[in-house]
Amino acid sequence: MPTDLAQHIANTRLVDTHEHLRKERDWVADGPDILQDLFGNYVPADLITAGATGDALQKLTDASDPDFGARYEGIRAAFETARFTGYGEAVRILAHEVYGMADFSGDELQKAQKKLEAWRQPGGRHELLSTMAKLDHVQTDDFCWPCVPDESGVDFFLYDLSWAGFCNGQIDPKAIEDETGVAVKDLASLRTGMEAIFARYGPGAIAVKAQHAYNRTLRWEERSDADAESVLARSLQGEELDERSRLLLGDWCWARGVELCIEYNLPFKIHTGYYAGNDRMPVDRIKSGHLCALLAKYLDCRFVLMHIAYPYSGELVSLAKHYRNVYADLCWAWSIDPYSSCDFVRRFIHAAPANKLFAFGGDTGWPTSATAYAIQSRRWLERALQGEVDDGLLSEAEAIELATRFMRGNQQDCFDLTATRQALHAS
Repeated sequence: MPTDLAQHIANTRLVDTHEHLRKERDWVADGPDILQDLFGNYVPADLITAGATGDALQKLTDASDPDFGARYEGIRAAFETARFTGYGEAVRILAHEVYGMADFSGDELQKAQKKLEAWRQPGGRHELLSTMAKLDHVQTDDFCWPCVPDESGVDFFLYDLSWAGFCNGQIDPKAIEDETGVAVKDLASLRTGMEAIFARYGPGAIAVKAQHAYNRTLRWEERSDADAESVLARSLQGEELDERSRLLLGDWCWARGVELCIEYNLPFKIHTGYYAGNDRMPVDRIKSGHLCALLAKYLDCRFVLMHIAYPYSGELVSLAKHYRNVYADLCWAWSIDPYSSCDFVRRFIHAAPANKLFAFGGDTGWPTSATAYAIQSRRWLERALQGEVDDGLLSEAEAIELATRFMRGNQQDCFDLTATRQALHAS
């Protein structure tokens, strides 16, 4: 019989702090077929590591081939070895618990395809996420500045304002002028362009997001206007900047984004830790500890450090404990390494204040996958908190209180949902 804790976690609406969800029109008109849906997220990285060939993966996701069984066969052996990883577990949850598949046979895949087609209708995305995944709302980074009302669910689908390009030192004068009418000629006009982006989209944004850790170190340094002006001038003249120059300009732009976050009362989300994909992760530049100078400089900005900075998660616990403005987010972490994420929750409880942790973000493009990741996160969060109860460290009532905090309460305190929704309805 399920415990009170298990029932509470299963039924509490979960705030989803991080997705890359495709829009409604993409889901309906250009969404995945069943094999693209099952295997189109993060698991290809584990399949490649397990020995799957590029040809087999290409065949797997070739929607023009109606033979689902044959397409799956090419990666079957690799998936057998990867099915117990967090990515593999999420695929099995999606197959068995969302689609109701008994196995990965051609017949079962065909039945699941019919369910997928029924879901790929207007409103199907919202229905899956609100009813099956039991999400309170979704925060999506769709890699752009505009944060406008999503008519498929204005209060439900909220958006981050992307700052990754600026943090990378990549200045696109034409894009800035097209978006704001500000012609970038020098550092002063670049600052004006940034302010105009926030003036236009900041009120309707739920946060600012940057995943520049994929392209540069997370180490930030304070940069002078004079130095940034010199580098920007070279960039505007068409010069290809070297890494040192890109970092200088990127740090300057990053700081201006943080200052605008403070002005607009927006948290700044930062990708820390593990990379998606294969064979390109320089682990020395992805540590959350590289951010200390930035965190200390801007104590009035709420920083959400994502993915528990895996595999440097212990370092993140110390940052959330030490810095008043740091929040740790388990988004994507449950599927990267659920066992370590479970352990992270338990260590966090006994080191950092309980208001500093967020439980979930699926970090995916399709609502079916986000649903599976939500199921996975609930399951492992229950394991973590039940372990605390079983070891006599928490009462069940205390575990339920923490579950509520981690699943929704802390997020509601950190993100100004009321102001964002009001701005979206007023726009």
